[in-house]
Amino acid sequence: MKAIVSVFARDAKGITAYVTGLLAAREINILDISQTLMQEYFTMIMLVDLADCPLPFDALARELQEKGEERALAIHIQRQDIFDAMHRI
Repeated sequence: MKAIVSVFARDAKGITAYVTGLLAAREINILDISQTLMQEYFTMIMLVDLADCPLPFDALARELQEKGEERALAIHIQRQDIFDAMHRI
């Protein structure tokens, strides 16, 4: 299954390393990544492959949210098929 991971926060050193480390620890492969700074705000969106992730999706979403909150990051994950359905015109 593929999913979209989004990260929002005030810019700080190490955000990309922290989030990609969380994903790697759960055997999640990053297929595509985009990040930008908007003044003092950091944003990152990733397309990831969850095929080898041992956690159920809901547990993974909770874990990412909790780990993000520890570093003042808003980390959200959404299944790609749901994301695509929501953004069809």
